Amino acid sequence: MVDLALAQLPTDERPVLVRSDSAGGSSRLAWHLRQQGVGFTLGMQIDAHVREAILAQPEHAWTPAVEPDGQVRPGAEVCELTGWVDLSNWPDGTGVLCRREDAHPGAQLRFTDHDGHRFQVFLTDQADPDLARLELRHRQRARVEDRIRAAKATGLANLPFDRMRRNAIWLELVLAAQDLTCWTQALLLNGPLAVAEPKALRYRLLHVAARVVRHARRLILRLQASWPWAAELAGAFARLRALPLRC
Repeated sequence: MVDLALAQLPTDERPVLVRSDSAGGSSRLAWHLRQQGVGFTLGMQIDAHVREAILAQPEHAWTPAVEPDGQVRPGAEVCELTGWVDLSNWPDGTGVLCRREDAHPGAQLRFTDHDGHRFQVFLTDQADPDLARLELRHRQRARVEDRIRAAKATGLANLPFDRMRRNAIWLELVLAAQDLTCWTQALLLNGPLAVAEPKALRYRLLHVAARVVRHARRLILRLQASWPWAAELAGAFARLRALPLRC
């Protein structure tokens, strides 16, 4: 799956970084990415050995985590565990970092948690002395989970057919629809609609009443003027017409 994703990227000289949660945290994947010349930041399971390494860190070893705007992330700190964890099976230059964060109100703590903190551990081959920036780069992978949630809302929640090949076609249609939605939000929408969930987009934009008419050899889409988001939809069509054409 990683190779399929990499094959879709443009062939230029920009560096590529693969990010994953602990489900992708394997040395085999790390070595494969190293052979491809691709960087990685991969989640790591917290076993007893890793937990002991976390609890052994003195308080001064923790540095504040940051938000994308550079502000300090409240209740979150980062420290480095490289040297405390066995990395003999991992590519050279691999480091281990941990983020501890205050549990959200009402959150149920796990057995790996301690003193009201939740811990996230990841491995990376990125050479950056700024631990907070490395942790932020890894944490921002969470938008993938947003895409998974959006895919479920676009038709992936249930596979409707009894044959695998038919469901495979259904999956491709869902992914195509999601790609169109993402590009529409990125290129044509702004404000709340640019980050709206698929359900909201369907109600606010796709369900608007309209009529197609012809005038002076042109097709015109007449929108319902009283629809609350008619202006946003008309603006999206205007931005679409202004996009440069590429052959």
